[in-house]
Amino acid sequence: MSVQLIMIATLVAVFLIATVLPVHMGALAFVAAFAVGTLVLGESSDDIVGGFPGDLFVILVGVTYLFAIATNNGTVNWLVHRAVRLVQGRIALVPWMMFLVTAALTAVGAVVPAAVAIIAPIGMGFAVRYRINPSLMGLFIINGASAGGFSPMSIFGGIVNGVVTRNNLPGDPVLLFVSSFLVNVALSVVVFFLFGGRELLARGRETVAELAVAGEPGTARTPAPSTGGTESSDDEAGRLTVDRALTLAGLAALTIGVLFFDLDVGFTAITVAVLLSLASPKSAKGAVAQVAWPTVLLICGIVTFVSLMERAGTITFLGDQVAGIGVPLLAAAIICLIGAAVSAFASTTGILGALIPLAVPFLLAGEVGAVGLIIALSISSSVVDSSPFSTSGALVVANATEDTREAVFGKLMRWGFSMIVVAPVLTWLVFVAPGWL
Repeated sequence: MSVQLIMIATLVAVFLIATVLPVHMGALAFVAAFAVGTLVLGESSDDIVGGFPGDLFVILVGVTYLFAIATNNGTVNWLVHRAVRLVQGRIALVPWMMFLVTAALTAVGAVVPAAVAIIAPIGMGFAVRYRINPSLMGLFIINGASAGGFSPMSIFGGIVNGVVTRNNLPGDPVLLFVSSFLVNVALSVVVFFLFGGRELLARGRETVAELAVAGEPGTARTPAPSTGGTESSDDEAGRLTVDRALTLAGLAALTIGVLFFDLDVGFTAITVAVLLSLASPKSAKGAVAQVAWPTVLLICGIVTFVSLMERAGTITFLGDQVAGIGVPLLAAAIICLIGAAVSAFASTTGILGALIPLAVPFLLAGEVGAVGLIIALSISSSVVDSSPFSTSGALVVANATEDTREAVFGKLMRWGFSMIVVAPVLTWLVFVAPGWL
């Protein structure tokens, strides 16, 4: 068996084993890099470690560290509380507020599954209390997470933009973010009208008393949107404390620094997090332990193995095979379809870390616009997170009430599996086929 086939078979084995067995994909990728690197390629451990993505490590740790502090001091809960109060009894706007809050969290650096894990219990509680289709609410939360997931400060955005920069490909981080956001908004409009949005519009504005459903689970634990009046003095979730104000200022500083002054995302996020820790040690207690270490291990392991594949010439080999199809636009469509199909069952973070580098040689040929294909591949690989077999989809199903869980599972499965075909076709038609990017 040739070296190239060994490398490809190993990567496939890593994804399959980690999907079927309770083995962490990142740890498995590190083991694979060590075993194949030393036994097949004859590399030293220093050579293998040389492929470790230090830039991504800093981004992953920095933004999740900052987000952990924002969660600890109640800034996240404050944002949700204020967002829901803004609807002023307009029940049809509640799902959209959940969309925007989740998008905001992932846009400033929250890992997508982490954002869904925080917002899903709140949103699904609102669905019960306000008589909203739980499938509609769940999909809005997932789509919101994907919408913000490709901002220049986000995990997904950091992965994609890092690959583009390291391979000297043309890129447009802002266009990637805007495109992902707009596609997810469009998909959410479809979801809204498929899963009961018309009924919500017909209900118009309701009072707090009408919104509450007597005896339903979640009524007591979930705050209702305000239709006026003042906030009670003991409403802790609604208070803008000094710690929360400083955190919001820190997030604003991170956004401005990255977008307008080209500051490094990871180091800037860590700087903001450390300053917040100095200002309020209590709110930062335990934040380091809440860093998304499983995600850090996952993406660093996958990228380290992919770097090994690059040195072995496997990436070039695969790119040549794709280019050899002879029809560049068809090859681009196949790449997007593979990304969507695999990501529906596996980690989107891992797929982005592995699949985009595999497309690099094909992109370097210049027959298909690099910016357009990267955007299409990124969106195709992320919107399928609505599948109940993905982490985000599973979290929504888990937070549905027992009597609706089976129905939510079925609807998310049908929607998520439809995205495996719809997303690649849609993004290919918009971003790749016209050749404008």
